[in-house]
Amino acid sequence: MTTYAALLRGINVGGHKKLPMAELRTLLTGLGHGDVRTHLQSGNAVFTSASGDEDTLAAELGKAIERHFGFQVDCLVRSGAYLRAVADACPYPAATLEGKQLHVTYFSEPVGPERFAAVDPSAYAPEGFALGDRALYLYAPEGLGRSKLAEALARPGLLKGVVATSRNWNTVTKLVELTRA
Repeated sequence: MTTYAALLRGINVGGHKKLPMAELRTLLTGLGHGDVRTHLQSGNAVFTSASGDEDTLAAELGKAIERHFGFQVDCLVRSGAYLRAVADACPYPAATLEGKQLHVTYFSEPVGPERFAAVDPSAYAPEGFALGDRALYLYAPEGLGRSKLAEALARPGLLKGVVATSRNWNTVTKLVELTRA
């Protein structure tokens, strides 16, 4: 059995796409997954599965959510080992930063630097970003809500065809902890 985290994009935000975590736990259990837990109300679930295919797990969960709740949600599923590797590879001094200052955007597929060639990082200093394995690290010292770099990175078209969902560092480390347990 492998422990995974499901990362749902854009649920329970501003009263849209309401998805109660208790129902998400029931849904995941009904799909045959074990040890199902959720974290916060923003679409983070941890579960075990015998499947080794993250993309299939994500697709199955997305279809189940659409059937049960009547709306589509982009889902990413990542193993605990992957989440640990992303956290360990962080190029920023995470231990010295507040959780709101550091974010990871997880991608559905590898994303190369050419996608971000139009974004000049020096224009946004001291903010910064770095690419990792299907992930982008964003350092925003004033937080995401005030980040001009985050706005630039979220421009329409930059990530066309790629599912992307972000988590602050507190959630990143909590998901690593939950997938270890």
